[in-house]
Amino acid sequence: MATTTSDAATAKQANGAGASGGGEQKTRHSEVGHKSLLKSDELYQYILETSVYPREHECMKELREVTAKHPWNLMTTSADEGQFLNLLLKLVGAKKTMENGVYTGYSLLATALAIPEDGTILAMDINRENYELGLPSIEKAGVAHKIDFREGPALPVLDQLLEEEANHGSFDFVFVDADKDNYLNYHERLMKLVKVGGLVGYDNTLWNGSVVLPADAPMRKYIRYYRDFVLELNKALAADHRVEICQLPVGDGITLCRRAK
Repeated sequence: MATTTSDAATAKQANGAGASGGGEQKTRHSEVGHKSLLKSDELYQYILETSVYPREHECMKELREVTAKHPWNLMTTSADEGQFLNLLLKLVGAKKTMENGVYTGYSLLATALAIPEDGTILAMDINRENYELGLPSIEKAGVAHKIDFREGPALPVLDQLLEEEANHGSFDFVFVDADKDNYLNYHERLMKLVKVGGLVGYDNTLWNGSVVLPADAPMRKYIRYYRDFVLELNKALAADHRVEICQLPVGDGITLCRRAK
């Protein structure tokens, strides 16, 4: 959910100190990286224990448990969203993929397990240390060879890709879970890099439910800071005729964009 190390620190502080504006947003679920918008703890736990955990790959479980011990564990993709991404990638037959925002690599591992043996993932994150925390689990799963990890901001990498015509329309699937204030900048570049018929998934598009709260409602500082960027993204995607979209209440909200032209 948080998008940089500084965001994570802000979020961690906000979690302990309460929200600005005289109120407090309380986390309902105990699961690390839950990000569920369900109001019922019991219902979410039912989903996890009935459909998610019994089918979770042992290396993904290991990575989830390692991530749970990290101080910024709220940044991780939830287990139910990881399962969703894994199945989605198999359904669309994705082979050449990209992930912008890796953290410890739970969604990255979900992708690597879903794509073919000769599939590829261009993975970008500003923090290699977090990625290396999850790397042993990725290596244990036997899929590390599919990943090309680049440390640093994603925009320069995307611009470099666009310089070569061969990269245009070459990606089957892109997952974006990075700095929300750059989502629209990513979108314009990805519309050239993903193929017609390909998918882009934007994570956190319901942003802890804050998208429907009044502007003066109590909320954590980092939620408030990025809220307007998420609202702007949602409005822009709804009006973008280059894509077909579907916004789903999985995790913290994920919007799928199929490039139509």
